[in-house]
Amino acid sequence: MGKLEDMALLVEVVEAGGLAAAGRRMNLSPATMTARLKALEERYQTRLFNRSTRSIALTRAGEEFYHSALRVLEEMVQAEAKLTQKEGASGTLRISAPSDFGRQYLSPALLDFAKLWPEVKISVFLSEDVVDLIAHRLDMSIRFGNLPDSNLVTRFIKANRRVIVASPAYLEKHGVPDAPQALHHHRCLALQSRGTLLNEWRFDEEGAPETVRVTPVMVCDDGALLRQWVLAGAGIASKSWWDVKRDVEQGRLKVLLADCFLGFSRHDKKQVGLQFVYPQRRFQPLQVSTFSEFFIQWLEKE
Repeated sequence: MGKLEDMALLVEVVEAGGLAAAGRRMNLSPATMTARLKALEERYQTRLFNRSTRSIALTRAGEEFYHSALRVLEEMVQAEAKLTQKEGASGTLRISAPSDFGRQYLSPALLDFAKLWPEVKISVFLSEDVVDLIAHRLDMSIRFGNLPDSNLVTRFIKANRRVIVASPAYLEKHGVPDAPQALHHHRCLALQSRGTLLNEWRFDEEGAPETVRVTPVMVCDDGALLRQWVLAGAGIASKSWWDVKRDVEQGRLKVLLADCFLGFSRHDKKQVGLQFVYPQRRFQPLQVSTFSEFFIQWLEKE
C-alpha cells in the first residue's frame, strides 16, 4: 500500500466515523480494514487511533497526520482538476436543500445549470432536516441558519431573516394582529422540524423580549406545504424571508409584526443566513465550485 493510499485510508476512516463505515464505502471487509490500519501504524511506528469496542478516535499524532493528509489529497485532486478543466465541469453533483427553497430556487437554477454543463449528473434531496453530508455522500447542501456540524465548511450566500406572514384574504376575514399576544386569537400554522414543533415565536417590543407560544391549528414537516396553506388563507405562519419573498413582493402575502419579530430562538435574527455547506475538504471538485459560483450569480437576479 503506497503513501497516498495510506492517507486516503485514514481520511476515509475519519470522515466515515469508524472502520466499519469506511469499509462499506471502500467495499472492504472489517478484517481487511483492521489489517490495513495496523499496517499503516506499523509503517509510521505511531498509534494514529485510540480504539475501543464502540468507538474510534484520533490520537494527537493521528490528528496532525489527518490534517496533513487532507492537504496533500486536496492538492492532488486540484492538480487533476486543472488538467481536465479545459473540458468543463463533469462528474456528479449531489446536493440537498430545504423543501420550499429547493423547489422555488434550487430546482430552476439547476435546470439552467444543466443546460450549460450537460456532463454533470445531478442528484437533489429536499428535506427540512439537517442532512448528514458525510453519511449521505453529498457534495454540498444549502441551509438556513446555524451550523451545528463544526467540522463542515460554509460559504455565505445571502442574508435572510424570519418573518410572520398571512394572505390578504385571511387578514380581511380575521383582522390584522397588532401585537404579539394577539396571535393567540388567530389561526396559526407551524412547521415541525427534526421532531421539534416550532411554535415558540420570539419578539422584542421596545426592548422587552417575550416568547409567544402559539397553538397551531395545522402542523406539517414540509416548508413548501406550509407556504401553500398560508397562500390559501388557512392562517398565519413564520417563514424564512427567501421562501416568501416573491409572494410578498407580488402581493400574495403580507408581513406582520415586522418591527418586533425575532424568530424561533434568541439568536435567530442573526443566524438564519442562507449558506452553502460542504464536507470537510477545503478544495471542492470542479462541478461543485462551478455550481456554487453559478448559483450565487443566479440568485442575484431574484
